[in-house]
Amino acid sequence: MTAVQIAAQDISARELVQSAYENRYTWDKNFPGYTTDVTLKMGDKTVQGKAKVNPDLSAEVFDVDDDEANKIIKNQLWEVAIHRVSRPFEKSHGDNTFTIEATEEDGAVKIAVGGKAAGDAYKVKDNEFTMVHRHIHGVVVTINTFSSYDTGSGYLSHTYDSVYHDPKTGELKQGRSEFTDDYTQVGDYTILQKRTVTSADGPTMEISFSNIELL
Repeated sequence: MTAVQIAAQDISARELVQSAYENRYTWDKNFPGYTTDVTLKMGDKTVQGKAKVNPDLSAEVFDVDDDEANKIIKNQLWEVAIHRVSRPFEKSHGDNTFTIEATEEDGAVKIAVGGKAAGDAYKVKDNEFTMVHRHIHGVVVTINTFSSYDTGSGYLSHTYDSVYHDPKTGELKQGRSEFTDDYTQVGDYTILQKRTVTSADGPTMEISFSNIELL
């Protein structure tokens, strides 16, 4: 492959990643935050309380005395909010390079990442990420998305799974978890209404949000 062909492939791969990245649903800079009632079910335990997501995307949990449940609710709200952050593509990926590795039978294009995030990988199909393989906080997380939700202003994952491995040894750090996310429209914003998580490592978790009101 010539240098010109390699450069053309890199541009094509970057365009695929950038287009899918910019097609994700995010909250705009005017996001006001919201309050919500919360119900957390884990196995045979049910906990209810209230929560608030602030404009800076930090989360607060109220009326939940169970420390484990309090932490789970706060973590789930943070995890949702952090993926709604709108950040320019070049700010997130300006130091990365992208190379097409293969096109799979279902049409998904597998893309290897080099540069600052070397070792990461993506699959892109129909202008959406169907697989994300990233090194985060000392572990490697692989997320496969099976279906998505069209907000009209970008897509959100609807059903997906995740697996965590040790980046050096490949050892499984956390078994496969399956997720189903359901959303609702509140004012100008699409907000998570329910998340169900089934895992090989523990009981099924269902977290539901109701009476969602923008601040």
